[in-house]
Amino acid sequence: MSKKEIIFIAIALFWLAAGFYLFKKTRTTADDRFISYTADTRTEQIRLYWKDEQGKDFRNIGNLLTWTGQHQVTLSFAMNGGMYQPDFSPVGLLIAESVLLHPADTGNGKGNFYKKPNGVFFVRPDGSAGICITQDISRAGKMAYATQSGPMLLQDGQINPSFKQDSANLLVRNGVGILPGGKVLFVLSKKAISFYDFAAYFKTMGCKDALYLDGQISRAYQPAQQWEQKDGDLGVIIGVYPKTNP
Repeated sequence: MSKKEIIFIAIALFWLAAGFYLFKKTRTTADDRFISYTADTRTEQIRLYWKDEQGKDFRNIGNLLTWTGQHQVTLSFAMNGGMYQPDFSPVGLLIAESVLLHPADTGNGKGNFYKKPNGVFFVRPDGSAGICITQDISRAGKMAYATQSGPMLLQDGQINPSFKQDSANLLVRNGVGILPGGKVLFVLSKKAISFYDFAAYFKTMGCKDALYLDGQISRAYQPAQQWEQKDGDLGVIIGVYPKTNP
């Protein structure tokens, strides 16, 4: 074999390996079953919205977008942020602007909220975010924003053991996870999906901890992916915007 042939083969193998890597990476990080948004807490603010200054519930993302526009805030992303009662009040913990608006629910009951362990997604005063199981909320420190829901999808990188791979319980679902480096991954399934497959997606993306927020009624606003659901009847709504906004 000549030197030119060896060089040609080496180059071909290099590009083949590079192509395989890019293909694998794309398969790992892109999944058309989901709408997702990765928030960088160093440059973006995550906050929770429930009522306006007159005490009126926002109820849906369309109303929130109108209100934030009037207040010179441009949302990059929005999604419903937890379960709620028939009057649209939170089922569990809600903290907004460092004020406790609704206490945590540490009891037992029926429904997804009470599947153990459930947990809390929170944002600290410095803008960094985290997820913890409800029993560990006292260790989270001071929180500027917090919403409680359940069940936990992932805990320390492990899928909730109560989830079944062959479950027939399929619904549209949304949730939140913490990525390596502290970025926050918000995900909405486009179609009905099981808890197990939903949790597995967060794990595939590299999250160690992830929390289920709600299902069926779930909505998301992700204009970068041409996904703008502004309707619905929601409780607390999560909004993300650049820190250059007010």
